[in-house]
Amino acid sequence: MAQDLAFAYPGRPVLDGVSVTVSDGTRLGVVGENGSGKSTFLHLLAGSLAPKSGEVRRQGSVALVEQELHVAPDETVGDLVSSTLDGLRQAAAALEAAAAAFDHDTGDLAELGRTLARAEHLAAWDADRRVDVALTRLGATRDLTQPLASLSVGQRYRVRLACRLAERSDLLLLDEPTNHLDDSAIDYLTGELVAWRGGLVVVTHDRELLDDVATAILDLDPSWDGKPVLYGQPGYLAYRFAKSQALHRWRQRYRAERKRAAALAERLDASYEGLSDEWRPEKGSQKHRRATRARIHVKAADRLVQKLEAEAIEVPVPPVELAFPDLPAMSPGWDPAAPVVEVRSPRVDGRLDLPGTRVAVPPSGRLLITGVNGTGKSTLLAALGGTLPLGRGTRTLVPGARIGVVMQESAPLTGAAARRTGFETYADEALALLSAGELDPDHVVPVAFLGLLSEEDLERPLGELSVGQRRRFELARALLHAPHVLLLDEPTNHLSIDLVDELTRALRVTPAAVVVATHDRRMREDLADWPSLELAPR
Repeated sequence: MAQDLAFAYPGRPVLDGVSVTVSDGTRLGVVGENGSGKSTFLHLLAGSLAPKSGEVRRQGSVALVEQELHVAPDETVGDLVSSTLDGLRQAAAALEAAAAAFDHDTGDLAELGRTLARAEHLAAWDADRRVDVALTRLGATRDLTQPLASLSVGQRYRVRLACRLAERSDLLLLDEPTNHLDDSAIDYLTGELVAWRGGLVVVTHDRELLDDVATAILDLDPSWDGKPVLYGQPGYLAYRFAKSQALHRWRQRYRAERKRAAALAERLDASYEGLSDEWRPEKGSQKHRRATRARIHVKAADRLVQKLEAEAIEVPVPPVELAFPDLPAMSPGWDPAAPVVEVRSPRVDGRLDLPGTRVAVPPSGRLLITGVNGTGKSTLLAALGGTLPLGRGTRTLVPGARIGVVMQESAPLTGAAARRTGFETYADEALALLSAGELDPDHVVPVAFLGLLSEEDLERPLGELSVGQRRRFELARALLHAPHVLLLDEPTNHLSIDLVDELTRALRVTPAAVVVATHDRRMREDLADWPSLELAPR
């Protein structure tokens, strides 16, 4: 149970007034804008962070699966698996010891029953098979000698997730568990979570997962009174409707408050203008009466101020919405029938091989790329974007065409890059594009215009931003030069649910061409009318 939790990083409050109870059978979905403290909340529940105020009470074992798994250079998949199995075998050993030492005359039968129930819940005798099944069903490597550092972020996540599912902890905390999973892996995960006997807290942007799993949804975005909201009715659509209604009322109240403030300013201006000009008698006449009338007028204006301020309601600024730029479909002189970019028979050794395949993206074209993990979706996008050379095949790009790319995994931020602010990095990117002739100075998209990050966040070092905030920044960088083509690899990963909905609507109507590769089931439904390309396993 968490009671009135508050937490702040130096100079930056994150959570305030968060209270939840997670019992056996509770499956709590946690949503909120990037930087709202979702991952921090999981660490507070796990005990790896201490709250600034409030308290967390835990019973039983707790397991946390973070978005990013930091590993030692020599740590292997087998090390993670062994750690999992050792813990489960200890439970089996505890049962054997308790049974062997049990005195049928004086022993505590209830305590022995609890030990037995615990061992049965953990099913320690079935642990090896469970770990192997979880690794297989999640698409994780089963090579126990594989160094974890040699795996991608997604591959490491799947190994850790498989081990945590096999452990059967009393409280399982998951941070964006479907980010690196394909449909079959998500189906397996969903079944495991629905059957989870303990408590479950899932931070996720996956709207289908919320529909299938969550018994309640905690939204860490502040409401108009500044507090997070717990939506007790299950289902994403019910949550979306309730929040949309609340946001509508909030924006209405804010507009009314701004209108009232403007009216107050006008009345005060008129009052003081009248004080200085309108009522004033000619100079030299009735000097004392003029002074008396001035005092009366000032008092009346002050009383008006006090009355209107007393009636005012403090309404904070509502959350900003995505301001997607008006991207171009073509440049002057282009042939509207010719593709902006295309690849023919692309092959990248060991990653992609599509003999006889032509992937062409026309102006304002749309393409949805699907397929299970390992079929080459990211590789195909990189080939279209020109960031990965082809071992065979050709790539053609219309001269002057601008391409914006958001890949599934960004390069790690280290050293000077992590210390630079968003504004500085965005400016550097603009200068680099300008020098390369890939930026029209008249069509630069200001990063603060987009509504993806606040000016306060853009002035912070990128290394201090959350994973989701850095993902927002990558999207902003892709839009900087007003691209003719957007290539988006798993664009919903790490983004908030509200932004995913707004981004999906924007992608459907933008004049630019858009190519999306995604596992997100709701996004695929939303884009089901687009032309699609399903990549088959090699």
